[in-house]
Amino acid sequence: MENLPDSARIVITGLGAVASIGHDVDSFWASILAGRCGIDRIARFDPSALTSQIGAEVRDWDPAEHMDPKEARRNDRYTHFGFIAARQAFRDAGIDMALEDPDRVGVIVGSGIGGMYTYESQLKVLAERGPRKVSPFTIPSLIGNMCSGLIAIDIGARGPNFGVVSACATATHAIGEAMHMIRRGDADVMIAGGAEAAITPFAYASFCSMKAMSTRNDSPATSSRPFSMGRDGFVMGEGAGVLVLESLTHAKARGARIYCEIVGYAATCDAHHITMPDPEGKGLSMAMTRALRSAGVRPDEIDYINAHGTSTPYNDKFETLAIKKVFGERAATLPVSSTKSMTGHLLGAAGGIESVVCIKTLQSQMLAPTINLHEPDPECDLDYVPNVARPAKVRTVLSNNLGFGGQNASVIFRSL
Repeated sequence: MENLPDSARIVITGLGAVASIGHDVDSFWASILAGRCGIDRIARFDPSALTSQIGAEVRDWDPAEHMDPKEARRNDRYTHFGFIAARQAFRDAGIDMALEDPDRVGVIVGSGIGGMYTYESQLKVLAERGPRKVSPFTIPSLIGNMCSGLIAIDIGARGPNFGVVSACATATHAIGEAMHMIRRGDADVMIAGGAEAAITPFAYASFCSMKAMSTRNDSPATSSRPFSMGRDGFVMGEGAGVLVLESLTHAKARGARIYCEIVGYAATCDAHHITMPDPEGKGLSMAMTRALRSAGVRPDEIDYINAHGTSTPYNDKFETLAIKKVFGERAATLPVSSTKSMTGHLLGAAGGIESVVCIKTLQSQMLAPTINLHEPDPECDLDYVPNVARPAKVRTVLSNNLGFGGQNASVIFRSL
């Protein structure tokens, strides 16, 4: 990537995060390094009829403290998270729109599920009070591109704008596609990431019916245990992770503080099953291989992987296999961790919040741990940074995300 002109090199200049373990990047990262778990019994509704009664909720949260109260009432919870994370990232980047061409600033912030709170609450209104009482803001509130639209309205960004929907690979796809948009000249600045708020009765009932979620209700803080024996499913999380990307030329011209460079990205499909990853890790291994190729990075140059690591029996085993396929002997000494052990699984926002983890790893030279890893699965035999964060010399990091439908996405960040 160093051989590319500055106009084709894409850098990260702003970070935003909202999660159960922190409502901003600093508190979120401090919790990650402390190994703090944000999973507890669900408080937003009574989960007693469900097989899974735990989740990583964003608590002590009032969106009206961060955005116009009227807009907060008109929009879904997922939009609140994404909008506020985007505001954090944009302010962190220090961009002054008065000095920018608004036609060259764009937004791609996606959601895997969209406005589930709105969907459920308005269906209840329809059933109990009739069609005339359904809110006129229902459709604008629940659609998955509304977060991107609201962010653009807030800052006056008239460039490319849409929402990606690719299940749990959503945010990584959004970030990678934003990189390509800048590289091909469609924009100078892109705000990209994902937002999700699917801790609702209907979503939980649906995932529980699939037997996809952990039922370790008696011990919420240890329920998400990626790569461990006894893992029994993922734990739902909510929140958002958003980045500001811009060309190196643009960042230098305005004297921006640069976190790192995004050097590689790839997207593939397993074409295998609607929910289960390919047992041989073919699609994910191809995504990692293509991301390395696009970055011009050798496998032995990767210093850390933030794994998808969902704490489901299949995902963790197959992802481990895919890492071994791509990295060969290097896999045995390559640090890999799953921060879902602390944040839960943010679905469409996972790649956004985990990209923030990767970038903070580069900045701090500290590896995030995989907590609750006390009985490793023999089939998951890599260095998963068990239980405690540790210092390391890190220059190049990779993040994986997989989604229902066989979606795979890998992205690579590197210090300048």
